[in-house]
Amino acid sequence: MKNAVVTGGASGIGLEFVKLLIDDNYKVFIVDNNEENLDGLHNIICSDKFQPIKLDLSKVTSPKIIHEKLKKENIDVLINNAGFGTFGKFYKTKWERDAEMINLHVLNTAHLTKLFLKDMIKRNEGKILNISSVAAFQPGPMMSLYYATKAFILHFTEAISNEVKDKNITISVLCPGQTKTNFQDYLSTKKNKISFNTGCPIEVAKYGYNALKNNITVSVPGFMNKIIVLLNRLLPRSTSVNLVRYIQEKNRD
Repeated sequence: MKNAVVTGGASGIGLEFVKLLIDDNYKVFIVDNNEENLDGLHNIICSDKFQPIKLDLSKVTSPKIIHEKLKKENIDVLINNAGFGTFGKFYKTKWERDAEMINLHVLNTAHLTKLFLKDMIKRNEGKILNISSVAAFQPGPMMSLYYATKAFILHFTEAISNEVKDKNITISVLCPGQTKTNFQDYLSTKKNKISFNTGCPIEVAKYGYNALKNNITVSVPGFMNKIIVLLNRLLPRSTSVNLVRYIQEKNRD
């Protein structure tokens, strides 16, 4: 049996990745900070091929803790899925929460990737999937750090994927749009008014997982999301930025 790690794997898209991996006969180590969701996994997953690990991945010490705990397991697949967003003008948001997002999306995604990638290089085998967003393709007023950190994940993943192209290692990045998870609930109590491209977490996870298995570096699920990414390259940058702000203000408190 092979082994996998999924961060933020106790709900949403992360949980769907866990199910796919278990179906492919992986033992999955599920890292999440939500104790209630971790405790409820046995009621959702009809298998004993997983192990929950409660850990706050926004703490800069977390990657080393995870790697020390799991390095002897010869991890074959790492999925850096954990993430969150905040809404509001940058000068009004709480820096403590901003810093946690930067730690999670940037520092800890990079650190976890480095730690497990080194092990994979030694074995000349492994797969890493990082979760970015269509937000990565343009600036995002009212969610400035979220968009910026997701851009980091996209560019970082594309670069290191190129670095290992001569090895038996696949590194991929999934860029979904709005998806039916609890992400929106954490951002705002307001119901989306603009949600024409809202995706299903099951289908999003399948799309990203298949891209990983097929050695596709960048995957964007959904026809409308592909159009959005294309439009962002064709429109003047100021127009794209104004459009993003309009959508965010319509959809959030």
